[in-house]
Amino acid sequence: MHIEVPFSPGLTQQDGFFHAGVTIAILDTACGYAALTLMTPGMRVLTVELKVNLLAPAVGDSLQAHGEVVRPGRNLTVCRGDAYAVSRDGSKHVATILATMTGVAEPNIG
Repeated sequence: MHIEVPFSPGLTQQDGFFHAGVTIAILDTACGYAALTLMTPGMRVLTVELKVNLLAPAVGDSLQAHGEVVRPGRNLTVCRGDAYAVSRDGSKHVATILATMTGVAEPNIG
């Protein structure tokens, strides 16, 4: 699963880099959607654990994340993802994640 976030000053920290929270959020989301592709209809996914390595400052025109399933399981699905800061000059690997997802039934609302 691929996700991209365009640069915006509101998404930066004090030095003008993409905030780590933004990077972690799109990595978590990319992994969650990757896990969701393996779920049965009516299921959702929740993150139960994650570990992130921030490799370099995220400076660029956009931030891209790619998530994939490493190991699907009956109760837990392990995913990994990578984030890249993209600019006119190319892309730079800025973060990696290892995340564990669990499937939950969609809530009955109403």
